[in-house]
Amino acid sequence: MEAIFENATPNLSRLRPITGIKVEITGQPAASGCETEGGEGKASCGTSDGPDDMSPEVWEKVKNHPCYSEEAHHHYARMHVAVAPACNIQCNYCNRKYDCSNESRPGVVSQKLTPDQAVKKVIAVASEIPQMTVLGIAGPGDALASPDKTFETFRQLQEQAPDIKLCLSTNGLMLPDYVDEIAKYNVDHVTITINMIDAEVGEKIYPWIFYNHKRYYGREAAQILTDRQMLGLEMLTARGILTKINSVLIPGVNDKHLYEVNRAVKSRGAFLHNIMPLISEAEHGTVYGLTGQRGPSAQELKDVQDACMGGANLMRHCRQCRADAVGLLGEDRSDEFTLDQIEQMDVVYDLEKRRAYQETVEAERQAQHNAKHDALAAHAGADDGMKVLVAVATTGGGKVNEHFGHATEFQIFELTAASAMFVGHRRVDLYCQGGEGAEELLPSVVTAINDCHAVLVAKIGACPRDELKAAGIEPVDAYAHEFIEKAALTWFADYRSRVASGETFHIQRGDASIRQGAFMAA
Repeated sequence: MEAIFENATPNLSRLRPITGIKVEITGQPAASGCETEGGEGKASCGTSDGPDDMSPEVWEKVKNHPCYSEEAHHHYARMHVAVAPACNIQCNYCNRKYDCSNESRPGVVSQKLTPDQAVKKVIAVASEIPQMTVLGIAGPGDALASPDKTFETFRQLQEQAPDIKLCLSTNGLMLPDYVDEIAKYNVDHVTITINMIDAEVGEKIYPWIFYNHKRYYGREAAQILTDRQMLGLEMLTARGILTKINSVLIPGVNDKHLYEVNRAVKSRGAFLHNIMPLISEAEHGTVYGLTGQRGPSAQELKDVQDACMGGANLMRHCRQCRADAVGLLGEDRSDEFTLDQIEQMDVVYDLEKRRAYQETVEAERQAQHNAKHDALAAHAGADDGMKVLVAVATTGGGKVNEHFGHATEFQIFELTAASAMFVGHRRVDLYCQGGEGAEELLPSVVTAINDCHAVLVAKIGACPRDELKAAGIEPVDAYAHEFIEKAALTWFADYRSRVASGETFHIQRGDASIRQGAFMAA
């Protein structure tokens, strides 16, 4: 196995000393960025669902970005290119692996690419997947620890694929030094991983950082890192560059602290806050994995996300992608686009064809949007306070279109009389293998969704149907190939009617129904 971290090799001439950089966490910064009304139930930078509460300029940036818009992620694809191998910090939850096709998590790639190879791959993917609208550089190290490779890739793509949105992910240590260059290449979306704003918490996450020709350890390292992250975030906001904040939820380390992180990044103009579960299986070889640090349960993750409501807008549809992921969120088609395969492809980048295809995608998306609002209008009634979760099996397109036995994840929606809100996803073992149901896997699948009142599927066999019913989960295949929100709301209206008539007894499925084995991990 490779070492967890290779030596960081940034362009040291670009580094600046930390003297004088001390960002106060409390209070409002001078830069306001895209921030609008705050407070409970308000949006810090608008929502990712529609243009009504954001400027046309911001809406144009997020409308077909699958990470920045929950609605868009059903219809539009993204890809990452692994051109940035170096890293300048060590995280206890990270182990970057190469040539590893069997793991789906950040930092893992099958092929490291040069900028020329990366651009060639992007053009090939865009010609085959016209709904691919976003190109990101997310490692496998840190995009700004290999700045020459990162920005050369962006330079070429600006010229050869001008319609593709450009993104980068960074730990933020070098971010203040590269904001001008990020703006120069029209990188409109930057993700910063911010796990703490308190160095006492940070020293439990980061053993060391490498900055300004020197390695720093412990609390001093964490303080430098958080100061640089806050400064970089403020600088991006001042430039009108949208930011998404990734935070890894680590039980017992920063779970109680992420509320403070959420408020701090909101006050500095962050567009989205993505609170992700720690991936801590020992076989991944991370420090946390090898020392027994557990990841959060599905309920723990949702509880922290819910506690942050009213602060920075939350992203709940993240799939914690590999650094070479290709396709819709939740799928990975990177094995279709290896360098060897690309050499055999007849690649034609037809911009007009891509635009025409995306117009059809947008029409389908609008139909989904309309179906949701029609269902809300049709089933609106007195709010009885009932709130339930439902699991949905889908292959994409915003529809209930997956067989129960073929699902490797379920999307989770929270339903009330007035809303259908996506709140997360649950990865599960594939139940149907080789045309037969693997009965020994069924209990784990049921456990993963046992806080849900129903599971909506395109089709389901007799055995899992009976198992779900025994667990108090209603299997529903009556809405196959309908839009998710319409199907879910229609089922919920029927369920409420059955409860009101006494045909069905409503049981609140809350914390007590979440077993320790149910994880929302990628």
